[in-house]
Amino acid sequence: MAYITCENLTLRYESLTVQQNLSFTVSQGDYLCIVGENGSGKSTLVKCLLGLKPADGGSLTFGDGLKRSEIGYLPQQSSIQRSFPASVREVVLSGCLNGHLIHPFYTKADKARAAAQMDCLNITALADRCYRELSGGQQQRVLLARALCATKKLLLLDEPLTGLDPLVASELYGILRHIHEDHGITIMMVTHDVENAVRYGTKILHIGSTGYFFGSCAEYRRSESGRRFLGDSLREEHCAGCEPKHARIQIKAEEVHPE
Repeated sequence: MAYITCENLTLRYESLTVQQNLSFTVSQGDYLCIVGENGSGKSTLVKCLLGLKPADGGSLTFGDGLKRSEIGYLPQQSSIQRSFPASVREVVLSGCLNGHLIHPFYTKADKARAAAQMDCLNITALADRCYRELSGGQQQRVLLARALCATKKLLLLDEPLTGLDPLVASELYGILRHIHEDHGITIMMVTHDVENAVRYGTKILHIGSTGYFFGSCAEYRRSESGRRFLGDSLREEHCAGCEPKHARIQIKAEEVHPE
């Protein structure tokens, strides 16, 4: 059974229906990248997964031992979050509260887990630093350590590369690969970086205004959405009225799931 099963999901933003009949699964070991146009429902889907908003149709179920409270979430950063006046250790430890049913106090196990995650992400030396004094890349490592304190199963990342320079972004991709491959954490990531999504991910969910694609990265590369977002070296572009010098290459139409 899959960790998450979405069947014929309808997503609305205020009074606008942004997605209909959306179906996909997330299983243990997946690295699912969620891509697509702005306004297609990616953020609304994240809210549904976290229980912050009910789906407007269809079903969303959890299985294979995963509870919604066991999702480790790394949100998009706001200016308020970037200036949060707490130490790195306090921010990371707060991720352990996700599993506390009643008591709000940290246990020895919580502190040990936070220390282990800081060590894993190489931020132990920053433990006593104020979070708002860190660089963007350091802050993302802190928030990732916090999310890992909340889960041993699944990470949900909402555009974690936004605002990072290419070198720091590359380092973060390496960290996520390590977490996925060596720690066995399933990853769901919303991103606009489609090129690296197909490089590092195992599956793609592309949601758009005319339907969606769900499948492997190899299948996505061959799909119409993939060719459009990644660029198609096989497709010939000609000015109106010009005759091509080479024979046109026939490309099989995408299997698309219409709304």
